[in-house]
Amino acid sequence: MSRVWEGNFSYIANNNRPSPIREMLAVIKQPGMISFAGGMPAPEVFPVDRFYEGAHLLKDDGANLLQYGITEGYPPLKEFLAKWTAPRMGRVVSSPEMLITTGSQQVLDLFAWSMIDPGDVVITEDPSYLAALTVFFNHGATFVGIPMDKDGMMVDKIPEEIEKLKKQGKKAKFIYTIVNFQNPGGATMTLERRKKLVSISHQYDIPIFEDDPYGYVRYDGEHLPSIFSLDPKGGVVYAGSFSKILSPGVRVGWVTGTEEIIRKMTVFKQATDLCSSPLTQALVAEYCIKGYLDAHLPNIIDNYRVKRDAMEDSFKKHLSSRGISWVKPDGGFFYWLDFGKINTTELFKKAIEKKVAFVIGEPFCVRPGTGVHNARINFTFSSPAQIEEGVNRLVQAIDEIALKAI
Repeated sequence: MSRVWEGNFSYIANNNRPSPIREMLAVIKQPGMISFAGGMPAPEVFPVDRFYEGAHLLKDDGANLLQYGITEGYPPLKEFLAKWTAPRMGRVVSSPEMLITTGSQQVLDLFAWSMIDPGDVVITEDPSYLAALTVFFNHGATFVGIPMDKDGMMVDKIPEEIEKLKKQGKKAKFIYTIVNFQNPGGATMTLERRKKLVSISHQYDIPIFEDDPYGYVRYDGEHLPSIFSLDPKGGVVYAGSFSKILSPGVRVGWVTGTEEIIRKMTVFKQATDLCSSPLTQALVAEYCIKGYLDAHLPNIIDNYRVKRDAMEDSFKKHLSSRGISWVKPDGGFFYWLDFGKINTTELFKKAIEKKVAFVIGEPFCVRPGTGVHNARINFTFSSPAQIEEGVNRLVQAIDEIALKAI
């Protein structure tokens, strides 16, 4: 390292954590590799032609769209989202209650800037979304993990943890949750638990961050009310994204909350990237206003349902007899597998030899010693044939690990 840099990095830079998923991309991209590791949408569902129709905007309004935009977001897109999300939000939110962001990942960062001081405590599902944990950690947060089951976060355990914190002179700053088809767990929080979580929020004056990138990608059952819609007191921030329902390349997300928290986040966005791309926002707005988003969602759902079912069939065929368990997700992108006594770090090394990749469970987990025997597996990116072949390769790795242990 150059002496110019040595000793001059910030404390945060010296202690922040890289994403293990991003770090493993070089391994995943080896020729012949079947990857269940990423959280990527299938490129064949991207609506390229429909999206291209919006190119006329450059001729019609290019001088404005190529200029800096307002930090709060492109007004026509905000107006569309306010109406389109109303059934989920429980009402049409006002413009000051919404901020357009550069992907929902930026929502995490802006919220962290607005809420977290070094040493603050965040309550989260355990396991939880790795990138959220990383953002909050890099802002100085510590974590209390709440275990999950097939019905989502076990919210009845939260008050006990809050009381423990109170005895230590601490208070949780907020509760973070992905209620629909959780990443990595795949579970959906029941309506009863959602209501209970709102009750806990009111009882202890702790806000809730409701992250919902997968909520519109449901294959089975009925949509449940958002936590935002169940809270009349304004204690919930709701984050949404176009990454899973349109394309991650557009990098457009949004966040809804009270005017107070949205204003705080807007000020931090001013100093972060000034504004999200006006051109991209306009293209997304044009696509949505023409009705293409509503027409396209069934295509996405049909495509991913076939792949989810293919993976479920492959698991039943190859993994059930080996003592491996999982919960079939009703939507979203992921399975969360319990491999029993198998250490998934060791399994990962063997799986890479067999040219199949997944993400080990431990980095997603907050409580020490958890996730060691778990793995997250994505089904949206691969074809049904690749899924069957990939699970076959995984089984070969499992059997070799089992033989080695004898």
